[in-house]
Amino acid sequence: MGESASLPIAVRQLTKAYGAVHALDHVDLDVKSGEFLTLLGPSGSGKTTLLMVLAGFVRPDSGSVRFGTQEVVRLAPHKRNVGMVFQNYALFPHMDVAANIAFPLKLRGVRSEEIARRVASALELVQLGGYGVRHIDQLSGGQRQRVALARAIVFEPRIVLMDEPLSALDKQLREAMQLELRRLHERLGTTTIYVTHDQREALTMSDRIAVINHGKVMQLDAPRRIYDRPANRFVAEFIGESAFLNVDVAAGQCRFAGRTIEVRNMPAVEGRCQLMLRPERLRILDQNEPVAANVLDGVVTNMVFQGDTLLLHVRLGDGSAISVRGPSNEAGVAKVPGIGNPIRLGLGAGDAIILPADGG
Repeated sequence: MGESASLPIAVRQLTKAYGAVHALDHVDLDVKSGEFLTLLGPSGSGKTTLLMVLAGFVRPDSGSVRFGTQEVVRLAPHKRNVGMVFQNYALFPHMDVAANIAFPLKLRGVRSEEIARRVASALELVQLGGYGVRHIDQLSGGQRQRVALARAIVFEPRIVLMDEPLSALDKQLREAMQLELRRLHERLGTTTIYVTHDQREALTMSDRIAVINHGKVMQLDAPRRIYDRPANRFVAEFIGESAFLNVDVAAGQCRFAGRTIEVRNMPAVEGRCQLMLRPERLRILDQNEPVAANVLDGVVTNMVFQGDTLLLHVRLGDGSAISVRGPSNEAGVAKVPGIGNPIRLGLGAGDAIILPADGG
């Protein structure tokens, strides 16, 4: 399989309401052929509803869904030729591994010899060669996830949809499977839509991320752009850690507490705005360094050891609360003032992100 075996997806003005709640609110979305796109958002944001519409399990109230040149919005799920991996895997406990994987092939009337060949190939792809005769209750969570994935790809679909397939796994296995899924996607080249509420998972796996809230796409972009250049406050808060300071912007200059804040990528805004700060992008300065632009003075109010890092809570002179994250090794700890002591923080011009005051 490769790019020729994948399809682009075009969603236009998709709506779905449950009573007064708009699960999807005029959603437009374009997915490139062979792309790994993640739908990311909190519970109730509409991401799973969108995936179920793509799969055909939910009928939208209005809108269009095209797979390549084909309109599929009214097409039954089994006619869409889409591979689906569910959150709970949806495996058949009374069947062995091979029979589970073979199921979609039997539904399509594939000959027995071809079924055996494809099942064996799919098992090798997900690193479960020789597991065909085992029953589902003999498998670990990670192995069941691989069987579900093998079943989704065995009939060579051009689109694969995944609904939080790693959510039941422990942290270490989950992180290992993220990398495995990404490698498998690169090998197969299928267009993949992946749903998760885990922002780190989305950043790790995706070509692009669609951040969804209240049935709307808040931002669609590459992972680094989503993180470094969030479109609004919701995206900034949902992706990573962040704090916000009220600033004034006039004539392309940003001012906070009487000081100029240099901003490398200043948006076309004026008046009261918000300066977004990432804790890991701030650095602790020596108190004797000369005062310059992008210096924030405050007092350490708390210190939290988190293994590889220290998280310091800081209250600035205007009363704003922010955080700074640094290494917890000996050199890093030596730079940290004690609780109640003054601290001076530096912010690079490229890390100063200005957002509209209304969070829009």
